[in-house]
Amino acid sequence: MSKEKRIELLKKIQSERKTDRETLVISYITSTRTNLDTPMAMDSVRLIFDHIIAFRKDHGEMDVDLFLHSNGGDGTVPWRLVTLIREYSKKFSVLIPFRAFSAATLTALGADEIVIHPMGMLGPTDPTVANDFNPSNPANPQQKLGISVEDVTAYINLIKEDAGITHEDELVQAFNKLPEQIHPLALGNVKRSLAQSRMMANKLLSLHMDSAKEQHEIQEIVDNLTSKLYYHGHPINRIEAKKQVGIKAISKSNETVENLMWELYLQYEEEMKLQIPFAPVFEFIQQSPNLTSGQSNRTPRSIAKLVYIESVNKTDVNVLEYEILGTMDAKGIINTQLLTFFQGWKTE
Repeated sequence: MSKEKRIELLKKIQSERKTDRETLVISYITSTRTNLDTPMAMDSVRLIFDHIIAFRKDHGEMDVDLFLHSNGGDGTVPWRLVTLIREYSKKFSVLIPFRAFSAATLTALGADEIVIHPMGMLGPTDPTVANDFNPSNPANPQQKLGISVEDVTAYINLIKEDAGITHEDELVQAFNKLPEQIHPLALGNVKRSLAQSRMMANKLLSLHMDSAKEQHEIQEIVDNLTSKLYYHGHPINRIEAKKQVGIKAISKSNETVENLMWELYLQYEEEMKLQIPFAPVFEFIQQSPNLTSGQSNRTPRSIAKLVYIESVNKTDVNVLEYEILGTMDAKGIINTQLLTFFQGWKTE
């Protein structure tokens, strides 16, 4: 019944949001499940296009509401996604029931209207970057640590403002400590990523704001989101987004729409198990409670749902199909291995 319930809720939201044109609501939900966080990615844009075309064929001129929940992802996705949707919609809105962080916040900046539920949050758009030159995680040398842009700038500010070092030679010495720990090309990538994030926010806001007359307001929003909130995980509620960050597109919807938004989000939360951490060893133990020393077992094949793209006409879901191989050693310790059989898009 889960899909039928979601489609029913999408129809109700569309009906409530309808103006003199039909409104298409497209859900774009990426997993925010602990240990199974899934980023926004370019392959989703291709599928969202199919949803738009299918609806447009029947209804012609329309508005588009993107029902968005994500911790973020590829920083180039917002521009491609927003410009695509705006090609086909008279009015583009983003509905945020819970989380829209990083690249998801950038996506919202490109909307004519941002409807945030009381539980909804935006986040800073300063990027955390990773490439081959990033330092390795001491606990797992095979894993590269992400570098937060704001951590680098905060280090410099710490030296200047808190330590009180202002002499040029001393500042150079302090800065030279960074390349001793972080590859210079990784630091260069930090600068490039910050510049790209600021440019992206500027371009997205300029899609619906007057870049000539409102450049000061645009720049203020960009500054607030990229450098003035200090912490990448800072949750920005709808009041702060409008009054402190300065996003004029924030709109408070009626109680009916807010209730429907939350009810729809809860359907995805349950279907994708967003509140349950993905822990293969615990999952294995639950399914193999009688395992004894020296024994191995393999769980039945399971499916984890990573991304939903859904509208009234179509449901696309990115799934991970897996089994868990587990063995109990002589000391009673269980070691597990995740066996992946498929990851990709399916039509539900």
